[in-house]
Amino acid sequence: MSDAKVAALTYYPVKGLAGVSVERAELTGTGLRHDRTFMLVDPEGVFLSQRTVPAMAPLRAEVLADGDALRLSADGADELEVPVAYDGKRRDVSLFGKWFGAGVAQDAAADEWFSERLGRPVALVRVTPEHERPGWGVHQGLTGFGDAHALLITSLSSLDGLNERIVASGGEAIPMNRFRPNIVVAGWPEAHTEDRVLRASVGEAEFGYAARSIRCAVPTVDQATGEKRGPEPTRTLATYRRQPDYGGGVSFGMKASVLTPGIVAVGDEILVHDWLPEGDDPAPSAR
Repeated sequence: MSDAKVAALTYYPVKGLAGVSVERAELTGTGLRHDRTFMLVDPEGVFLSQRTVPAMAPLRAEVLADGDALRLSADGADELEVPVAYDGKRRDVSLFGKWFGAGVAQDAAADEWFSERLGRPVALVRVTPEHERPGWGVHQGLTGFGDAHALLITSLSSLDGLNERIVASGGEAIPMNRFRPNIVVAGWPEAHTEDRVLRASVGEAEFGYAARSIRCAVPTVDQATGEKRGPEPTRTLATYRRQPDYGGGVSFGMKASVLTPGIVAVGDEILVHDWLPEGDDPAPSAR
């Protein structure tokens, strides 16, 4: 399977907002540089997600000046450029019911801009300089404001297989952006090959399997409009991608940890060094 290559690279500066596609990126210990460095929280400090606020999907945040500023944009809204605060006023933040530390409060103008777009009071926070949040799984690794892991890796063959089933049942094919991956792989002929990649290198970097990616409601959200388009792909995934070891959820893609940081680029070859045996997935017991 040495023909596997990186087909796309995407990072998401603000958790839950639109992604930024790039041809080349630095893969850091917590994922692609600038990935999920920022997060929106409610007045209590609880994170916002497309799971409950699908209107987040089409909002865009562009990293400027090597991370020193953000440009915020959305269709029908004025752009806003704000400076980034790496440290300063802090507030406690919560992900999935866990209060794991603090976020650095950002420019009040950004809070106002996002609140107006989403119709509710929200605040923008950034990871602190000392942020060190462990993931879980076979390779635990570290993450920023990601759900629990540094990387989400999918493959074109997996999407092709899913869309064949969706279309066969009378539905419409969906784009890869519904799954919000960081790295998309081309060249694996067999769907869901990523499930079995234990350790691999790409460009100057190396990543290791953490766990299968159990999908929530986000893939039912149209990423261009912020509208829920369900029940696909969840309905079709439920017919062949149920994961009993993960509480019966459906999976698409795999979560990975960064073992060796480095530069990666679209077109880079992906070399798999170790494979998980077929059907073997020890990640749930590693939580």
